[in-house]
Amino acid sequence: MSEINLKAQKRVELKKTTSKALRKKGLIPGIFYGRGKENIPIMISEHSLKPVIFTSEFHIINLEIEGDNQKYSCILKDVQFEPLKNRPIHFDLFELHAGEKITFEINVVLKGLAVGVKDGGLIQHSLHKLEIQCLPQSIPPNIEIDITNLGIGDSIKVSDIKIEGVEILNDENAAIVSVIPPKAEKVPEAEAVEEEVKEPEVISKGKKEEEESS
Repeated sequence: MSEINLKAQKRVELKKTTSKALRKKGLIPGIFYGRGKENIPIMISEHSLKPVIFTSEFHIINLEIEGDNQKYSCILKDVQFEPLKNRPIHFDLFELHAGEKITFEINVVLKGLAVGVKDGGLIQHSLHKLEIQCLPQSIPPNIEIDITNLGIGDSIKVSDIKIEGVEILNDENAAIVSVIPPKAEKVPEAEAVEEEVKEPEVISKGKKEEEESS
């Protein structure tokens, strides 16, 4: 499991206006909490948070809080983003304890080129994250799935993933990734309507010619 060090400062004022002011300075407000622990409002520089947020790998965070001599082991439990700019505006860090299982979501990473894609099939990646439960020491960096041998019509389900010390909580019958057949080409509606219009015209014309000849 990859670890990363973060330094935080405590927040005193918790008003929305204060949080906006912090973000303008490049500081992102957040909360550090744990089971049986009082929430600690903190702030961390946006630059320091980026390696934790914008990655496919899961990290254990070694957190130092200014004015506190203790170092805390925690994970990024949640992060909120500004809709338009995709910038973090708030985060939650959850404290870890040895011997205590935690539940969280982890990224699914696909590896390889499926043989079904070479045959014209399309990759359908249905689950980009999986909910897992495990002890801190068993946390994987991500869930890596090799799709090389997937042909058209094949899929990998939750029940196919086995990781020692890790329990996957999603529906075991849910498909994580599939190779589906290429979509059949459809005749544009305009062309179909045009054909429908043309056919009666030919028939009526034929009848008229028959009447004239008689």
